[in-house]
Amino acid sequence: MTWVDIWKEEFMLRAMLATALSGVACSLVGVLVVTMRLSFIGVCISHAAFAGALVGLHFGISPLSSALVGSLLAVGVLGPLADRGNLSPDTAIGVVFSASIALAFLLLALLPGPKSEALSWLWGNVLTVTSDNLRVLGYVAGGIVMLTALFFKEIQAVIFHRELASASGLPATAIFYGVLVCSGAAITASLSAIGGLLVFSMVINPAATAYQLTYNLRNLFVLSAVFAVMAGWIGLALSVLFNLPSGAMIVLISTAGLLIAITLSPKRTGGKS
Repeated sequence: MTWVDIWKEEFMLRAMLATALSGVACSLVGVLVVTMRLSFIGVCISHAAFAGALVGLHFGISPLSSALVGSLLAVGVLGPLADRGNLSPDTAIGVVFSASIALAFLLLALLPGPKSEALSWLWGNVLTVTSDNLRVLGYVAGGIVMLTALFFKEIQAVIFHRELASASGLPATAIFYGVLVCSGAAITASLSAIGGLLVFSMVINPAATAYQLTYNLRNLFVLSAVFAVMAGWIGLALSVLFNLPSGAMIVLISTAGLLIAITLSPKRTGGKS
């Protein structure tokens, strides 16, 4: 089978679609967490979702469903801890992250038999995504796009100044919790394709790349999604061409794009976009 013929195979078409959907979901969430300075949330929720997947493997239930429950539980702790515990969001994220990774390692050690299925949720493999994975990614990506479009003005106000937005009568707390929930959903849906260790980079890198090139929030969302999909497809192509891990290649390409954007950024010279 030639390299060109590989792209006609059903598993490659699923991989390309999964990469695009994951890129859109993660990149839109990434814009929110980067502009709201919650960048560490990705690695926190990804480990909570991984711990949830391990719970599913222990009890013989769907790892994807239990991973989603794990991520939403982390979100349910993060919000009140930051809002009512008089802690900064970064401190709250650090607390939940440390608990999540400890629980994940404990569950991994207690899991009987081979650990290959459990570790697949940590490393991910976009070439093995199933139709069910694609459906979940499609629902999540579509939901995040719809919510971002419907509440764009409210999101913009909260990003600018959360306390001022709340004082103006906007549901700033609901928007904050919504960002956390969307982050959990996007990260969990992307675990099987990108993996728990790498999905954090797909949340941050495209948004950070777009942030180098524009001040406009609407353009930021669009550019972030474009960069994420491009990084996904280029990384996927290189992984097939050189027989390398797809998730790692996707993240490395997105990182390279960020470094190029930083070098060429008009913000370095005070330009506007």
